[in-house]
Amino acid sequence: MENIILIGFMGVGKGSVAREVIKHSNYMTLDTDDLIESIENKKINKIFSEDGESHFRNLEKDVAIWLESSVKNTLISTGGGFYKQKNLRKIGIVVLLDSPFDKIIKRIKNHPNAFKKLKKRPLLQDLEEAKKLYDERRPEYLALADIVIDVTKKSVVECSKELLKKVKNNA
Repeated sequence: MENIILIGFMGVGKGSVAREVIKHSNYMTLDTDDLIESIENKKINKIFSEDGESHFRNLEKDVAIWLESSVKNTLISTGGGFYKQKNLRKIGIVVLLDSPFDKIIKRIKNHPNAFKKLKKRPLLQDLEEAKKLYDERRPEYLALADIVIDVTKKSVVECSKELLKKVKNNA
């Protein structure tokens, strides 16, 4: 069992899918944003507002180096920009959770905690700019992915089962 790295745009459901996968597998799970919040002892939006995006990206780099050298048999849920880490493929098999931008936003807005989910994502505060970011990142996500799972019309359970099946077939 090697690591699985979940990539995809913010709000696509990486954390939800990760939590479901570990119910049906022997994987442990880590979330890179949670690790960064623990390291800094503050929320992501505070890191962005107080220290800037470049500081946050440096923290992601430090986490990526640690993951490569220290973490095995783990499903790693990443922040939307974590895919830019140079050692991503050395960490594990890269799985893209994919969905159109408007469906991601609709999914977030329909969530019971919609306000909190939007508030904790500083790059989603301006939806026009977020759409540009999505359009920029999506081809890069697709180019990096070993496996792509379209989550648009699937439940979290369906996505997790598809992920485990595809990872097994890819091994």
